Amino acid sequence: MDDGENELRSPIFFDDCNDPLNNLVPKKEKKSGLPLAEPFLVETQRESGFHQTTRLCLERIREAMLHHRWQEAAEYMEFYPQIMEDKTGGVEQYNREMIWRIGIEILQHLPKAEMDDYNIIYERIKHSGIKNYLMITLEHCFYLMLHGHIENAKHHLLEAESWRYGRESARQLQKTIMIQAYRSFLDYIIWCDKKSSSSNTSSTIPENRKDVHTYFRQASVNLKEILNHPGVWDPFILSYVEMLEFYEDLEEAGKVLHNYAHDESFPANPNAQVYLYQYLLRHNAPERKLLNVLKKLHSLVPSHGLMFDYTSLLLLSGKARYIQKALGVILDMLDYACWRVSMDAWKGLKDVIDKLQLHEGWKGVVAEKMATRKEWWLASHFTRFHAAEDARERPELLAVKASLIKILCPEITLTYPAGQITSGETT
Repeated sequence: MDDGENELRSPIFFDDCNDPLNNLVPKKEKKSGLPLAEPFLVETQRESGFHQTTRLCLERIREAMLHHRWQEAAEYMEFYPQIMEDKTGGVEQYNREMIWRIGIEILQHLPKAEMDDYNIIYERIKHSGIKNYLMITLEHCFYLMLHGHIENAKHHLLEAESWRYGRESARQLQKTIMIQAYRSFLDYIIWCDKKSSSSNTSSTIPENRKDVHTYFRQASVNLKEILNHPGVWDPFILSYVEMLEFYEDLEEAGKVLHNYAHDESFPANPNAQVYLYQYLLRHNAPERKLLNVLKKLHSLVPSHGLMFDYTSLLLLSGKARYIQKALGVILDMLDYACWRVSMDAWKGLKDVIDKLQLHEGWKGVVAEKMATRKEWWLASHFTRFHAAEDARERPELLAVKASLIKILCPEITLTYPAGQITSGETT
């Protein structure tokens, strides 16, 4: 057992006089005509009286929560924390986490709950066991952030950031990194507020500029450090880039986004490609760079909306091989149901084919792209049902699709929009 567990053996209870849940509910028994939930914990032959009591208490809590009887659940919850007296090996951590999760869930549904009630419970469960200390602190800060208490949330994160406890410190390294990242994110939020208030008053006052820049330096230290730890850090990277752009450090901003999008040690993240593309677009990057980013995004998410931009850039070149690539991109989009009735997608396909027809061998290119598609494409896009639906709701789309069917599937005897398939295709 860990050193921290030995030291924190003595449990912390929600006593009757100080428990926020106890103060917020009336002492009144309620009965429901709704059916009881299935037992969550099963009685065993060796079960002691203590375990039977706590098991039944948890069942009452669970049944009340399932039927949204939150006041009744809170009344039972006054007694359930005595489960922390159970010293059976391997269950102490589980019991602490149950109290944490259930207690906060009940409190969120009590109409008379106030911020002080949340703070009391968070502080108690935070110090009832060191294994959950960092995550409970982070959850507490989320609550404070949502209610606008940014400085208070930052204070709690600063305490957690310097938290150390024996071997637990090494085991919770990843959580410590999260704490540091969110602390820097709060510095970014404060920086935004200071910057906004400074622009509304007088940005020429040296003290105001210095105050704003202080929060930028505090935030940037850990936000930059994030790139040394593989993961998905979208909001933190965007915050850092926004500050860098504000101070016109465009070289560093571009480097951060490039590393985030192309570092192979990071998990595949389509958002990273999107952020890099949007940044390059904002700063008038050459088309070659834009195409490279969109090519990578296409390999990750062929159905992404930015594939319209990819197709347009490929067509601008006027080169046959780029137009062929554009055909594959737009067909990939239409493979997905989300674009099935998109006028933009079908018009984009028609524009690509119109440009492709200006080059020799275009029929072979279309046949190659449709070789693995034509059979299931008929069922996905060109059935009688689709024809009737398009004629009723999207007549313009019907006309575009009808003009493309013989080009896409020339060997199929198909009259569209009538939807009469005479080659044995499924309708």
